Parts: sequence; structure tokens; C-alpha cells
Amino acid sequence: VYLPERECSVQRRNQKVIEEAPSVLLDPESRHRMGTQAIDLAKACGYYSTGTVEFLVDKNLGFYFLEMNTRLQVEHPITELITGVDLVEEMIKIAAGHPLELTQDEVNIHGHAVEMRVYAEDPGRKFLPSIGFLINYQEPTKHENIRIDTGVEEGSEISMYYDPMISKTITWGNTRDEALELMRTALQEYVIKGVTD
Repeated sequence: VYLPERECSVQRRNQKVIEEAPSVLLDPESRHRMGTQAIDLAKACGYYSTGTVEFLVDKNLGFYFLEMNTRLQVEHPITELITGVDLVEEMIKIAAGHPLELTQDEVNIHGHAVEMRVYAEDPGRKFLPSIGFLINYQEPTKHENIRIDTGVEEGSEISMYYDPMISKTITWGNTRDEALELMRTALQEYVIKGVTD
């Protein structure tokens, strides 16, 4: 079974910064062709779990295999939000030997989701990691369609030894415009002090 695509074109230093689902570029036919090829690839290499097949897509909707990630990816929440499928739960069930109960006909797209990664990076130093302590860290106001995935809190150290990502900020809306407007609100409410932003 394939789930709809995630658009991950906005990157810096080969790291994704903004992701959204579904892509505004693809149509149902190209989505189906791409999804079918992803399934064929997983079957060909005997892979039976949650994974992501990455493609590059040209302006004419031609697509070209890039790589397969045999793991759960950082941006998985946006897929979960538009499909209602808990990818972590499905991965655990498959690992425990349970058959996949989800059928392709049950996979539908509901609304639009956006994920923006909040990094501790210094724009004055070509976006290299900005180390320091979070002397003030306040997440956006709680909202049913805003999700924050993080491993830091006020007082946490951003070190040079690990990824400088502070959090993933994820929003969902009935439309792309709704999801983006909610993201603007969420990011404007964020308070992060102690590192160069």
C-alpha cells in the first residue's frame, strides 16, 4: 500500500527545511504511477515495513528514482495528518508479524499539512549550527491543528555534536492556505532565545 507523497523541495545543505503534503504539483494519475512504482521497488527488494521512496519530479510530471529510506522519516507527521494513518503503529504491527490491514482503497487525502523545521543556525555564518543554551523557550499556543515535536526545553543546550534542529512545527488545515496561515501564526508565537536565529 502506498500513501500520498510529501513535497520536500525546500532544502538547505541537503537537509529538508519545509515539507508539505500532498504536493501541489502532482495529479491523481501521477500520484498513482509513482505510488505503484514505490510498491514494486519495495517488493523487488523484499522490504515489508514503513519506508519512503524518494523521486525527483520534473515540470512535466516525469519522475526519477532517487533513493529508498527503509525507516520512518522525520516528516512522517504530515502524512499521518492527511491520511489518518498512524505510521508508527503500523510499523510496530508489521515488525510484530501482523498482516497489514489497510487496503489501497482506504487511503484518502484529507486536507493539507505543512512541517517546518526550527533550527538553531546562524544566518551570518552560512547557516552553520548555532550553539548555546535556550535561556527562553516558549512554544506556540496549544491548538488542535498545531503539533510540535521536540526534544528540548528551556535550559537545554544546543551543542555542536548533534543536529541543530530545535523542533518540528506541523500544521494541518482543510486547505493549503489554511495550513500555511496556521503555520505563520505558530512561528510568530515562538519564543527562542539563547542561540543566534
